[in-house]
Amino acid sequence: DVNNLGMVLKDLGDLKEAKKCFERALKIQEQVYGPDHPTVAIDVNNLGMVLKDLGDLKEARKCYERALKIDEKVYGPDHPNVAIMVNNLGMVLRDLGDLKEARKCCERALKIFRDMLGEDHPNVATMANNIGMVLQAQGDLQEARKCYERALKIGEKAYGPDHPNVAIDVNNLGSVLQDLGYLQEARKCYERALKIFRDKLGPDHPDTRTVANNLDSLRQGLK
Repeated sequence: DVNNLGMVLKDLGDLKEAKKCFERALKIQEQVYGPDHPTVAIDVNNLGMVLKDLGDLKEARKCYERALKIDEKVYGPDHPNVAIMVNNLGMVLRDLGDLKEARKCCERALKIFRDMLGEDHPNVATMANNIGMVLQAQGDLQEARKCYERALKIGEKAYGPDHPNVAIDVNNLGSVLQDLGYLQEARKCYERALKIFRDKLGPDHPDTRTVANNLDSLRQGLK
């Protein structure tokens, strides 16, 4: 399956070849199902993800908007599939600097997941984390901290204390604590996240390197 190969290549970091796979998969599915089928929306979304990773944010936004439009038409406005597309659109809007619209998207996605799946579902944690990132970018650090702490609490309950998903929340909490000036607490977060990533993903994984860099820059500030 070309789409699955694209996902493997994306996970391996071969983004250009992953993009080719997703474009090929999309072309095939459009020929089979037509342009407005939910299967096509999945391929469009996957292409959007790899375009975002490649830094082509405007084209990624177009993909997410198209996928969202298809899913809203098929499933209605309050379906979990729609929430995924809304969230992805929110994240690319954040990267484009449209923080107001990004926040609206993330809050909409959070509401859908919370209403459909309950307060303690891992998807709710992901949405809370994403809202936290938008709030942090807007400078609303205290509210961002609350979001990260909420995401972490749900994640620990769902995955246990040493899961990579938990490490993402711990790292983000460290980031906002650093911005708030709580440097020792931030250091503890980074050290915890780094240990999880090293143990679970290895020293050369991009997430491991990101947290290592965060910790190094913090230590420079503590000297």
